Amino acid sequence: MPRGMTQDNSSQDDSAGQNSGGDLFNTAAGWVLFAAGLGLGLSIVSGKFFHGDKPQRPEKLGYVIEGAVEESAGPAEMTMAEALNTMPAAELIAAGEKAFSKCQSCHSIEAGGANGIGPNLHAAMGAAVAAKPGFAYSAGLKALGGKWDWDTMNAWLKNPKGYVSGTKMSFAGLSKIEDRAAIAMYLNSQGSNLPVPTFVADAAAGEAAEGEAAAPADGATPAATETPAP
Repeated sequence: MPRGMTQDNSSQDDSAGQNSGGDLFNTAAGWVLFAAGLGLGLSIVSGKFFHGDKPQRPEKLGYVIEGAVEESAGPAEMTMAEALNTMPAAELIAAGEKAFSKCQSCHSIEAGGANGIGPNLHAAMGAAVAAKPGFAYSAGLKALGGKWDWDTMNAWLKNPKGYVSGTKMSFAGLSKIEDRAAIAMYLNSQGSNLPVPTFVADAAAGEAAEGEAAAPADGATPAATETPAP
């Protein structure tokens, strides 16, 4: 084969290889730029759609947990005086005796009963706090002072550890005021005789009702009053 022809073919092969390599590079670079642009565009679109660039709290939560309510929700708890008058005394005492069954593992209530994990509770209502002979009370309960009246017993039965810091009583407490009122009424029937407070309705509601009764009916003319002569 002539020498000149060999050199020409070699030059053509080199040129073709260079052109092929350049095309591959340009193609790869184009795909990289296309992918980068596509990713940036999707990021902008998703940010606008889902508000990812503004992580503010939505007006309404997307998932509501059952049982999780705000503390301010729901009606206010009735007073102890109201709870003590929700049913006849005999029925409330019977309910308290039934509820007291969960206390009998630690307390006796009959007259002359022995102290156990907790003190004997006969005649406890109206008695001085931490005064049952022969029982070693905690320092916190001794420091409480006062007597076991209705309100004190209500606060104690609701949350003993929260009411008296350092108390030995392991009972978690009664969340329903109706249960606390029933047990207090039962305790009062066992050797005590505290007067049961009467429940008085809201005075403001009574005054409003009286005001409505005193107001003249629609279209009625108020009675004329005497006017002194000039």
